[in-house]
Amino acid sequence: MIEISDNAADQIRKMLAKNGLTGGGLRIAVKAGGCSGFSYVFDWERDPRPDDEVFQSSGEPVARLFVDPRSYRVLVGTRLDYDTGLISRGFIFSNPNAKSSCGCGVSFSL
Repeated sequence: MIEISDNAADQIRKMLAKNGLTGGGLRIAVKAGGCSGFSYVFDWERDPRPDDEVFQSSGEPVARLFVDPRSYRVLVGTRLDYDTGLISRGFIFSNPNAKSSCGCGVSFSL
């Protein structure tokens, strides 16, 4: 399971509307690279792929996440949040599988 905070759900809905993809979702994937070994990758998509895990927020309208099976093995148990602070803005991953992460929070090691 991947949990979506209310702040993250709000931002996902806003960005989908801005990109003309209302009803679509945010694709989250993990790829090799980054300063700590792995990095998170984002993309906005209209529909999930046939083998994707699909997660949705509580509340209406829902915000959806699409995750491929390979990435899901690394992301299981993660909580996705969105920082709305004045100094930094962006998605924040609380990934229990990450042993360490870099200062920007986008790169991690297993």
